Formats: sequence, C-alpha cells, structure tokens
Amino acid sequence: MTLPAPLDSADATPPWLAGLNPPQRDAVLTTEGPVLILAGAGTGKTKALTARLAHILFSRLAWPSEILAVTFTNKAAREMRHRTELLLGPMAEGLPWLGTFHALAAKMLRRHAGLVGLNPQFTILDTDDQLRLLKQVVAEAGLDEKRWPAKQLAGLIDRWKNKGQLPADVPSGESFAYADGANGGGAGLYARYQQRLISLNACDFGDLLLHMLTIFRQHADVQAEYQRRFKYVMVDEYQDTNSAQYQWLKALVGPARNIACVGDDDQSIYSWRGAEVANILRFEADFPGAKLIKLEQNYRSTPHILAAANALIGNNRGRLGKALFTTHADGEKVEVTSVWDGPEEARLVGDEAERLAREGASLNDMAILVRAQFQTRLFEDRFIAIGLPYRIVGGFRFYERAEVRDALAYLRLVQSPDDALAFERIINVPKRGLGDKAMASMHAAARRLGVSLPRAAAALVEEDVLTPAARRAVKSFLTDLARWRDQAGSISHAELAEIVLEESGYVAMWQADKSTEADGRIENLKELVRAMGDYPSLTAFLEHVALVMDNDAANDDDKITIMTLHAAKGLEFDHVFLPGWEEGVFPSQRALDEGGTSALEEERRLAYVGITRARRRSHIINAANRQVYGQWTAALPSRFIAELPADHLTMRSTMSGGPSLWRAALDGGDPFAHVGRGTGRGPGWDRASTSGGFGRDFGPRSAAPPREARVSAVSLAPNPSFRRGARVFHAKFGEGTVFHVDGNKLEIDFAAAGRKRVLDSFVTLKEA
Repeated sequence: MTLPAPLDSADATPPWLAGLNPPQRDAVLTTEGPVLILAGAGTGKTKALTARLAHILFSRLAWPSEILAVTFTNKAAREMRHRTELLLGPMAEGLPWLGTFHALAAKMLRRHAGLVGLNPQFTILDTDDQLRLLKQVVAEAGLDEKRWPAKQLAGLIDRWKNKGQLPADVPSGESFAYADGANGGGAGLYARYQQRLISLNACDFGDLLLHMLTIFRQHADVQAEYQRRFKYVMVDEYQDTNSAQYQWLKALVGPARNIACVGDDDQSIYSWRGAEVANILRFEADFPGAKLIKLEQNYRSTPHILAAANALIGNNRGRLGKALFTTHADGEKVEVTSVWDGPEEARLVGDEAERLAREGASLNDMAILVRAQFQTRLFEDRFIAIGLPYRIVGGFRFYERAEVRDALAYLRLVQSPDDALAFERIINVPKRGLGDKAMASMHAAARRLGVSLPRAAAALVEEDVLTPAARRAVKSFLTDLARWRDQAGSISHAELAEIVLEESGYVAMWQADKSTEADGRIENLKELVRAMGDYPSLTAFLEHVALVMDNDAANDDDKITIMTLHAAKGLEFDHVFLPGWEEGVFPSQRALDEGGTSALEEERRLAYVGITRARRRSHIINAANRQVYGQWTAALPSRFIAELPADHLTMRSTMSGGPSLWRAALDGGDPFAHVGRGTGRGPGWDRASTSGGFGRDFGPRSAAPPREARVSAVSLAPNPSFRRGARVFHAKFGEGTVFHVDGNKLEIDFAAAGRKRVLDSFVTLKEA
C-alpha cells in the first residue's frame, strides 16, 4: 500500500482540520514528542484523536503499520476505525495496530510465545475456565475451598497481574493474606497456577500484557524491534490505564518519544478495576518536556450544567486542572430536589419523565443514573405500576439478578412446599454436597412415587438410595424448611426472609466471596428484604414480583434508561436524573471506609461524570429518609450538594418544613437535632465480619411490630386524631383531605397542590 499524495494546494484546508477549535487543531498538528491531551467531558476528543491519525498519514510521517493506536473497548476501536475511514477511505483498513490493549498484546504474544514457554496456538481462558483451573490448584494444595475460595485467589492474581507483578514480585504481606501463608500463600499458588497454564498452553487475559512485559524485560532486542516499528503511539482514555498497561506502553515508546495520550483525570472512576489516576497525573514527569493541551470547550451541555460540574470537581486536589465552557445558551439551572423518602423519589422521577414525554421529549433521551444497583428496585416497581417503559443497561433488572432469584426461590419454597423448580434451584446453593447423581435419584423417586420433588427428597431420606452424606444434607435442609414455615406465622415476612438467608448460609456464601461483584449482591439482598416491608404478606409480595417479571422487555418502544454512574461514562442524554445523593449512598460509605481521601475524590469524580452526562437538564435528588428493615432512618444530603454553586441551581423540597431542614444540613448543621432518631437496623450483613458470624447487629430478635406502628426516625409521636378522610389545613398547601396515615406521617390530597406527604405537626385539623 502506498501513502496518498499530499493536497494539491498549499492553501487548501485539509478535511480533517475542518471544524476543529484551536486546542483541537493544536492536538492534531503537534506530532513530534510527547503530548498529553487533557480532554474534558463532551469536548470532542475522539474527533481530535481521529484527525491526528489522519494528519500523520496524509503528511507521510508514517505508514499505517507504523502507528500503534490503543483503545479500551472494541466499541471504541470500531468507532475510531469508522471515523478514520470517513476521512481516509480504504486506507483505514490498513491500520493493523489499531485495537484494544488485550487484542494488540495478544497479537504480539502470538509472535513471541516461545519466549515464555507457549506455542503460538495458545488458548485464552475465559473467566469460568480460569476459575475451574484455580479450584484444581486450591484442591491440589490441600486447602478447604470453602474457607479459601478460588474466586478470592482469582481476584488477588488479577490484581497482581494488573500491577505487572510475577509471583516473585508479590509482597510477602499480600501473599500471606491468602491461606495464612500455607503452600507459599497467595504467591505460591499464583506460581502453581502459572505453571498449570503453561502446561495447558494457555493464558488468561492478564497474561497477555504480563507475558509481553516479561519478554520486553528479558529480551531487549524484541523491545527494540517494536520501538523501531512504531513511530507513533496514541492512547485513548489514558486515565483508565492500570500499572501493567502503563508499563507496556512505556516499553513501546522509542527514542523519538512520539506518544500522544488522550484522557481526563476528572473522569477516572475505575480504581476498583485496577485503574490508576496517577498514570495521567505523572505523564509530564515520565516524559520531560511533554506538551499539555487542554480541550475545554464542551459541545454537549449547557453553561449551568458545566458551572455546577466545574465547581464540584474543583474540590479535588489530585487533578491537573481545567474548566469546561460552552457557547450554548444558558438553558435550565441544575435542579436539586429534596423528597421525603425513596418511594417519593421514584414517584417524582416517574412524574417528571411522563411530563417531559407529554411535552415531546423521547424516553430514549432520559436516564436515571444510580450509584449502586440496589437503587434500581424502587424505580422498577414504580414504573411497572404506572406503565412507564424502561430498560436496565449494564445489568439485569432487579428481580432477574441471580442472588435475588435465589432468595425468592427460598421464600417460594417456604410458602409452597411442593415448588419443585424452587427446590431444584437452591437445594445445593450454597453447596451442600449434592451432585448430579443425588439430583437424578430425587427426580427418579418423584416420577416413581408420583409426588413433587421436595416430597420425593423427604422420602429418600428414609431410604438407602442416597449416600449417607447426601441423606444428611437433604434431611438438614428439609428440617430448616420446616422450622422456617413454623416461624412464618409469628414473625413478619421481611424478618422471615432475613432469617432464611442467614440460616441457610446464603449470605455467608457471598460474604466469603471476594470478587468485586459480591458487595453489590449483598446490597441487593438487603434491598430485597427492605422491599418486602412494603407488602402486607409474603403472598402479596411474591405476586408483585411475578407481575414485575412479566413486564414485556422485548418491544422496541421508547424506554427511559436506568443504569449505574459507572456504566454511563461516555454516554449522554438530554435529561438526566441523579437520585440518592445522600451521605452513605453517594458518596458510598463503603468506599470511604476502605479508601479514605482517595476514595472520596473518586466518588466526586463519579458525581462529575453523572452531571456532565446531561445535555439539557440535570436533576439531582436526595431523600430525607431511607427505609431500613421496616423502619425509617434519617439521611443527610450528600456533601456534594453543598459543593455546587447556588447561582446555577434551582433548589426545592417536596416536604413541609423541608427547605429549612435541608438548608441546615447543607450549612453543616444537624437538621434532625430536635427530634429523636430511630434505632431500627437493616440486615447487618457486613463484609468486614469475621468467620463464625454473619455480621448481624440486631440485638434480641422479637416479632416485628405491625407496619402501622413503625414511625419515621425523624418523627414525633403520632396524633391519633388524624384519620383517613379527615380535613386538614397546611400553611403552604392550603386545605386538604387525609388519604393515608403511617404513624405521624400523612399523605394528604391538597386541592391546590395535589397529593403531598407531610408530618402531622405541620397541619391542623379542621372542624367537621
């Protein structure tokens, strides 16, 4: 392939430079030496990166095969190739080194596999295969896999590989943390795992980069070959690189130091995946004399949205610093609304979404961005109730998640002793030593006796068909089920669910799981227990779930999107709702406990990402109360709300007395100092708990009080004079009629303001 001829006229503007602003143009034309392009949200960084690639090729500075262009996802790689094709035509097909870190590293490793003991036809293991192999390694070491789960070891090895560490490089303290140092600890088992991989002619994803780092360290000639080959190195999303990716990139940069990294330190939100924001912060130290180019003109959002985002992220110390601006019209201010509780939050978002849709907005242009997946449940329930179409992006709908379905199977079996599908799903979850042979025997007995699978299992306990160990396991499980059914008549169904999940060992199973998703699974189980408190019985709750699961998700109608803030990075919507901005939820208390100041700064970056997803409207919501195990606890507004500039906000509250309470919280006071706090606690499944306990902190267990006796943590004693149908007067909302009474919390239909939820102390009874 030959390079294209240069443009005929020296005065002609190259097509790849058309429409670029001055900093973007600078990023394209600065081809020599190290360049860091600090690209803020919505500033056209992909356009600049693609134009730079086109400029290098059209200027005959390099052949297509002499450019290494690295992205993080296959989608990003396809987007860059597509845009390059629009500028260059067929030449874009000749870019053999445009792809993801793993794809490019695999391509290199195929060429040099023999240098690390592999042959070029090596297999790349997926996560399931990797876990199966690690289970074998743990078993061969004589370790109890229940105490030392293979998933925990997989997480450790993944972290070490992300750091570019071989078994010999692992610090002794980190190694000792697994298996208490037995068999060489984690590092020793890591070494055995690597040996098994070589014997299988296989590697996992972490090895693709790690093996190449080993080759570069041990074979300088191979490293020099690639440095000569790649005249230009270009990297997208540099702030998301981990240590191994960072070392791999540095090893490929030749003496000319022609590396251009595009990224945004203010959008580094993946430390839990091994990303290190320090990589982008130290770029200028790694490459002395590097040119820093800031892309700050935002083409996405309104000035109010950008002003709020700039002020918020300005509180972070670990950043290079930039300020987004736009030439767009002002638009709406960022809206910050305080509501009474989570259900009202869901109602508010549903009402707003329907209003926007009536005004002509598409549901496809709306998104709800949550900090944690458990938050989606209330929105799903509300949207099902009002018939608002929705989609979950980046995960399953709440009741479709594996841990929720498992928990529901336990509850179905407690309620319906003959539920064979539920029995089969959880009879061996967590592991009870019942294999395929035991299950086949139970199915055969069910057919022979003409009874349900659970009844057949009970019959086999009295026979010699099953092994002694299997008989004991089945008998113990059936005994548990009988005990839970007996308890169901004397305690609330929510408390029953907690008992079942704890005593079955299901919660303990996830506590022992050290994978990154285990924390989220436990939070989802807590949310499931919370959800049950909204229904009068287990039967009513299970019926509700069945209706939710029947929601048609296959149609192609417009849908509002529900997703986590992490999953939303790189996306944009006209209207963005940001619920749950409360201390402990966002910023996440778990993150702060584990990561301190650095975690707080990442949480703030996550908030920045959330605000800047909005093109036209950003709506932040916080609730004054969150229901925990049937009782209410006070929730203070997120500290991030106080960091937003008042001039660019519209602040309101749906609560009587709410603005003053809320303002006190933002000003650093305690808005609930004048009232008693509740002591109710939710499921105490704390991952920090030690073995031998489930981390419970409930005090003596007793039957839960009836629902109507539970009152808010910020409430006073209820006034018995308020009943459904009573006429009342409110200083702000005027006259109304009581619709529902929950302790001293009233739902009132106001003639002028619609239905509101207020404390009874803020209204007066009107005489009949």
